[in-house]
Amino acid sequence: MLRRLALIAGLLLSLAAAQSATAATPPPSVKASAALLVDGNTGETLFALNEDKRLPMASLTKLMTALLTMENTKKDDVVRVEGPAPSVGESTIDLQAGERLKVGDLLSAALIQSANDAAYALATDIGGTVKAFVRMMNERAAELGLEHTHYVVPDGLDTPGHYSSARDTYTLARQDMKHALFRRIVARTGGEIAGGRTLYAWNDLLKTYPGAIGIKTGHTDLAGWSEIVAAERDGVTMYSVILGGPSRNRRNHDLAALLDWGFSHYGRVQVIAKAKPYAEVSVPFSDDQVALVAQDRVRVTVPLDDALVEKVVAPDTLHVPVDQGDPVGEIVVYDGDKVVARRPLVSTATISEPTLPERVRWYAGRALDEAGDMLSSLSPF
Repeated sequence: MLRRLALIAGLLLSLAAAQSATAATPPPSVKASAALLVDGNTGETLFALNEDKRLPMASLTKLMTALLTMENTKKDDVVRVEGPAPSVGESTIDLQAGERLKVGDLLSAALIQSANDAAYALATDIGGTVKAFVRMMNERAAELGLEHTHYVVPDGLDTPGHYSSARDTYTLARQDMKHALFRRIVARTGGEIAGGRTLYAWNDLLKTYPGAIGIKTGHTDLAGWSEIVAAERDGVTMYSVILGGPSRNRRNHDLAALLDWGFSHYGRVQVIAKAKPYAEVSVPFSDDQVALVAQDRVRVTVPLDDALVEKVVAPDTLHVPVDQGDPVGEIVVYDGDKVVARRPLVSTATISEPTLPERVRWYAGRALDEAGDMLSSLSPF
């Protein structure tokens, strides 16, 4: 049985309005070397511009530095600052040789304020040497399938042969966001760490874009203005990437425009309702019917301008005995040829196998009904 999916009333009007608005809305104009917009719930690419082009990545490098840190240390481990960290320039927290800080503080500095000396301190501590850590970075990139990424330094300052792509940046960011510590850090707009240091975030969208939850900015002369940002709205998560933007303001504008466009096209929709009767099946040797329902509701992220179709598969008659809650049928929801939801339909009643007397009574009743129908048809009145 195929039928158009009837959305709950509360969503119907909003979806209809969104459909009419989004159907004619093209993606925004983006001024950057590369860009990407991905639905974080499904992994579907919604917009792409040079997404596999190899480009300087600036401090987006620290996404890998952070990943290796989380995979090889604990946040309360203590790091002794040594090696080149104190002499690294650009954005720093003025680390001093011999100083001791916790991993969590250094990670916060590297991600929130994009401190290059913090990245080098972590790299030296984990790898033993910066060179060894960079080798770990490239090995991990290969494991994650980052085919358009190569690391030379742990911080992202302009260096020949150091590059990534918008697609690889997104893939790496999703791996980072699996870690609760990382999610907490990149959602912060500042904070205090050891040594009385105050951190200030470079991620402007955390303050200006509703629903922004992180994650990392980057800027050098060669890389331009770059960032990957994640935002949540009504159960939908979007990731927007800009590499090589011409200015900080334009980068922020394009990231927000991509997110707005994505949220206007996709929504979280209930496609299967809990306890809703999706079919009724006959009970053998009875005139009764039993409703079949789904035991839980299902919500999925779908394009708001797509027509969803549900297919209900169920027998005409129950195979008894059956207990309440036993699966009897199935409901499948399609977006075109793609299955977006599937759940068993269960019996709402327990039905025993009929006894011989019950069968006889049912046959007798049917015979009497048929005889009455025949007499009625012969009567002239």
